[in-house]
Amino acid sequence: MSLRSVCVFCGSRPGRNPAHGIAARDTGAMLARNGWRLVFGAGDVGLMGEVAKAAQAAGAPALGVIPVHLLGRERSGRDRATMVVTEDMHERKKVMFMNSDAVVVLPGGAGSLDEFFEVLTWAQIGLHGKPILLLDVEGYWQPLLALVDHVIAEGFADTSLKRHFRTVPDVPALEAALAGALR
Repeated sequence: MSLRSVCVFCGSRPGRNPAHGIAARDTGAMLARNGWRLVFGAGDVGLMGEVAKAAQAAGAPALGVIPVHLLGRERSGRDRATMVVTEDMHERKKVMFMNSDAVVVLPGGAGSLDEFFEVLTWAQIGLHGKPILLLDVEGYWQPLLALVDHVIAEGFADTSLKRHFRTVPDVPALEAALAGALR
């Protein structure tokens, strides 16, 4: 099976570190360069918008998935993505996941954490074996990795939890990990 679609979870805000926006744009361009479809939250704001704009500008197909209650908040309708409107956030995550071969998590907030932990939990209980990759731009995810280590140390998860995801430091490493993910 080859990689065709990549789900990208990330912030609907730009964040304070300009490196995050650069990584988002580079991720979108990288997806297009490899002929991979972007599956994203359909918003054209924050890092999510940066990934989508760069991917589409470079010719990548895109599938945006957005819950009805966020239509006016996260989307102005400027992009060319095929769009699916869902009833709620849970359905959004499920549709995004089901339409992708791998999951990438860029910096983000509570929503990105929710998305990461949901797909990680699904992997942990054996519902999927799709690659989950954290793009650790300038160490953004280091506190999360420390939390996962703490959860394991406190006996609430087995060390095998860490085998269900991989952390990469930059977009070139992300590209290499995705290229080798489903060979």
